[in-house]
Amino acid sequence: MFKHKNTKKVKIGCVTIGGGLPVAVQSMANTDTRDVRSTVNQIKRLEKAGCEIARVAVPDLESARAIKKIKKNINIPLVADIHFDYKLALEAVNQGADKIRINPGNIGSNGKTKQVVSAAKNAGIPVRIGINSGSVKRITGVLTDDMVTTALDYVKMFEDWDFRDIVLSLKSSDVLTTIASYKALAEKTNYPLHLGLTESGPPGVGTVKSSLGIGILLYENIGDTIRVSLTGDPVEEVKVAFQILQTLNLRNYGIDLISCPTCARCKINLIKVVRSFEKEFSKLSPPCKNGRAPLKVAIMGCEVNGPGEAKHADIGIAGGKNTGLLFKNGKAIKKVKPENWVSTLIKELQNLV
Repeated sequence: MFKHKNTKKVKIGCVTIGGGLPVAVQSMANTDTRDVRSTVNQIKRLEKAGCEIARVAVPDLESARAIKKIKKNINIPLVADIHFDYKLALEAVNQGADKIRINPGNIGSNGKTKQVVSAAKNAGIPVRIGINSGSVKRITGVLTDDMVTTALDYVKMFEDWDFRDIVLSLKSSDVLTTIASYKALAEKTNYPLHLGLTESGPPGVGTVKSSLGIGILLYENIGDTIRVSLTGDPVEEVKVAFQILQTLNLRNYGIDLISCPTCARCKINLIKVVRSFEKEFSKLSPPCKNGRAPLKVAIMGCEVNGPGEAKHADIGIAGGKNTGLLFKNGKAIKKVKPENWVSTLIKELQNLV
């Protein structure tokens, strides 16, 4: 496993990021923050999926005042996302938010920003300086340079106010801009970095863009916490985030599922089987956060690569014509009818766990 840059540690409620610690997974509720019940219910779903830090939008005073009620009913740190009105940030701090996210460029004058920073300092909570490409002021005409320069100017301003409990992000909907911006920023600061693409799109496209952008940066030892932004259920953001981390051997999440893309040699409805397996597995498997390598499960459609993949998995089935051969720890165990593949695999997984 490659080692991440040893950035400054920042504590967000019960979660600490930076300092070479495991990369933390975040998501953001898409409920109306004023609707406490709906927001709490969604965050609990995020918790169940493994989310470690939750964020909510605070567009008005009623939303800010809901922070305290939401916090009482969840188990992970709560971040308040503020734009335009510094008074909302002050109220969110007063209501017990574990972190504030602001873009100083749209929060108002430096004096207003200083009030927010002072409130965060008195409360002992961090501030994320969140810069997005769509809202950054153009200085040089080179977007990457403008984003980095803007972020560092804000850092200098915060430090002049004797505040160093800072997290930074430079998000763009463009993958290459995001990568270039974070790489340049990582060379010039030791504050922990929150990685992500902004407005990356629906789950299909957004997953690809986020996996490339976030994955490349993590591989280059950049990043301390991640949020995959998708137009959809935020629970899917958590799943994709952990898959990125697991693929790079940075975190363990559930299982490593191996299945073939199918072709004319496949005599089993493998697509249906795999979907059914994922559905059943999601019901029984809480995310795995220990240091062990994830269990490998192979569901293969034919005899070409099937037996080899199944042998190298902890549990696997290699398909044949209207049958399948179950492998466990490299040994062939028994033949299994296609209609029993999913139940057999689930039972074997339960026994292993």
